[in-house]
Amino acid sequence: MSRLAVGLMSGTSADGVTAALVRVGAREVRVRRFETYAYPPALKRLILAAPGLRTPELSRLNFALGEEFARAARRISRGTRPAVIGSHGQTVWHGPAASPPNTLQIGEPAVIAERTRLPVVADFRPRDMAAGGQGAPLIPAFDLFLFGSGPLRAVVNVGGISNASLVGRGRLFSAFDSGPGNALMDEAVRRATGGRAELDRGGRLAARGVPDERLLRRLLAHPYLRKAPPKSLDRSTFGPALLDRFFPRLDARRLPDALATLSELCARALWFSVLENAPGPVAEVVVSGGGALNADLMRRLARLFAPARLTTSADYGLPIMAKESAGFAWMAVRALDGKPNHAPTATGARGTRRLGKLVLA
Repeated sequence: MSRLAVGLMSGTSADGVTAALVRVGAREVRVRRFETYAYPPALKRLILAAPGLRTPELSRLNFALGEEFARAARRISRGTRPAVIGSHGQTVWHGPAASPPNTLQIGEPAVIAERTRLPVVADFRPRDMAAGGQGAPLIPAFDLFLFGSGPLRAVVNVGGISNASLVGRGRLFSAFDSGPGNALMDEAVRRATGGRAELDRGGRLAARGVPDERLLRRLLAHPYLRKAPPKSLDRSTFGPALLDRFFPRLDARRLPDALATLSELCARALWFSVLENAPGPVAEVVVSGGGALNADLMRRLARLFAPARLTTSADYGLPIMAKESAGFAWMAVRALDGKPNHAPTATGARGTRRLGKLVLA
């Protein structure tokens, strides 16, 4: 029997809440509608500053984001009665290598449940960490559900950071956060324009630039990129400090070359990690997330991965900006039905678990 569910996702770029209304069946998932509801500028700045907030400010932000998530869920589900809401929340900190390993996602699910009068499954990462896993990436279980029966594919999402699932032939071979995605490029645009622009729309500026190969060699020597899976990231590893070190004098004149360098870094990190961890040549690379809208990045990926076919999740009926939120809707339905909803191969957990905390309506 199929279930109607809502998935909510806010990524490391903190652009807004992406909400998807999804029909989840035994063998397929269909997105009925989806939307990204942008954060007000002041709230976005607060989210990006969240790791440095004092406890009272972080607590207020947790509840404020719960209200934002609830509004998004109500708007996307108008006229329907979903069975459940799956909310990933907003990552403030992710420390899988800390002692003890820890992670923090905010966007209070009790507020979402109260405002929508629907059960909410949220906070998926901690249970995986408690079982010895990295707590991320979580979407590979969904990738296995979608693409497990086909040929060997790299199923890639380029959000604030990038991740890949190596899936096909009936199994998930490996999955990992590969390295930087859009967050570095977006931050470079903000710095060079004094905040007048937020992103390089369509990759048009990067397409005008020339990558700095000498600088790329230094960036590609980052120890994370050489680390074997399981591995996961938050935005602090490839974040503002990296720009401070390698791009200290960003301005409008230098921006195209900087963006070309960062776009090539994202593409090569993905290509290298897939090459290192795939059990053989991949037949196809399926891209989703905001990076799929960056024509410059897509050209670089197509060149590196050739002769593998480069497609997007939209070619399989799954809108590129809705894939992760649809995945959390699927995970919530699985949790509600008492079924496993994650892939320990991706995270290094001791075994299959049912992730998420349930807040009843």
